[in-house]
Amino acid sequence: MMVVMDRRHFLKTSTSASLAALMVGRGFAQTTLGPLFESESLAGNAAGQADLRIGLIGCGGRGTGAASQALSTVGGVRLVAMGDAFSDRLESSLVSLQQYHPDTVDVPPERRFCGFDAYQQVIACDVDVLVIATPPGFRPLHFEAGVAAGKHIFMEKPVAVDGPGIRRVLAAAQVAKQKQLKVGVGLQRHHQNSYLETIQRLHAGEIGRITLLRTYWNSAGVWVRPREQGQTEMEYQMRNWYYFNWLCGDHIVEQHIHNLDVGNWIMQGYPTEAQGQGGRLLRTGIDHGEIFDHHMVEYTYADGTRMLSQCRHMPGCWSSVEEHAHGTEGTCDVSGARIRRHDQDKLHWRFEGDSPNAYQVEHDDLFAAIRSGTSYNEAEYGAMSTMTAILGRMATYCGKVVKMEDALASSLALTPSAYAFDGTPPSLPDADGRYPIPIPGVTKSY
Repeated sequence: MMVVMDRRHFLKTSTSASLAALMVGRGFAQTTLGPLFESESLAGNAAGQADLRIGLIGCGGRGTGAASQALSTVGGVRLVAMGDAFSDRLESSLVSLQQYHPDTVDVPPERRFCGFDAYQQVIACDVDVLVIATPPGFRPLHFEAGVAAGKHIFMEKPVAVDGPGIRRVLAAAQVAKQKQLKVGVGLQRHHQNSYLETIQRLHAGEIGRITLLRTYWNSAGVWVRPREQGQTEMEYQMRNWYYFNWLCGDHIVEQHIHNLDVGNWIMQGYPTEAQGQGGRLLRTGIDHGEIFDHHMVEYTYADGTRMLSQCRHMPGCWSSVEEHAHGTEGTCDVSGARIRRHDQDKLHWRFEGDSPNAYQVEHDDLFAAIRSGTSYNEAEYGAMSTMTAILGRMATYCGKVVKMEDALASSLALTPSAYAFDGTPPSLPDADGRYPIPIPGVTKSY
């Protein structure tokens, strides 16, 4: 277990040091870390405890799945509190979880919370572990609050939608380490045996020095939730959250982060800059909000290695969710766990081992660490892989080369000034119901 953790946590060495220097140099550490140190560490409460009490924040499909996986870990585990912006989402999640885990779901009406402040009420319950699966725009706020309260945390990816949000997550991650809190992030490939062995072989030099990476998340797109009569603008955007950047970050952030994260894992670092292009060609309806339907980004790492990144939401086109590595001595289909060497006619290696469901394994690993007291914190690489995706979005929106340092230091926060269903979201429709779309070469605010 410890060997795997060392290999996963690539920001622990020189990358982490350079990031810390950047944050201190920009004045981030002092302003973002301070308030969190006021809470006393509660990390010891769950270690060795027979029953771990779980609080679920965000009761959509992924939250329900993550809670179910947490309840499937070894040892006594109970779900005791749930929170969501919408009561119908909470109740449907509860019914599903009760069906599959009738003996370990104990969430009476007084521990079911709805609204923008539901996360605070869940945290205030006597819980040991938080499962955070709200839309990504809320992730920094909820993670920060959970760490301040001394809770162990599993949070879904991506962990933010903008530079200020990433800085909050990185600062809270440091506090979590000091409190010995365990933090898991939903980048499940880090817990998938085929990826673990494949990338170990790449790090051992089986295809020589890496010269090029290719990553893809090409699909037909995801659900759309049309506007319903009587909805406020805030409720509509919350219901249709995938299509608004303050909530989702665009699909390059929400989905393609998985593939970009694999590239960073292979490189044991993150890109220093990116440039690319994108736009809207097919998914251009009113209910498609403000995001692009395609992005193509060229990332550059510190040693000059390039990563070509492609993601799109286009029905009827080539679909692919893959990662590939090219080296001086061979090539690797990373997602397919196959290696070919230039000096061999036949396939050099293919993964043939057991590969349990990685969505379950990531929870098994987290809960095992909580029970044993083993150091466990995935927040840093989760944050920097999220920042890699944000960097790509910034590059496609503005059409210019964007430096990672500048993107991470950005003062632009996409979040609204206040969270309320009668409040004003950051992006508003025009008289025809359409939202402003970024224009490469013109847009400067991303």
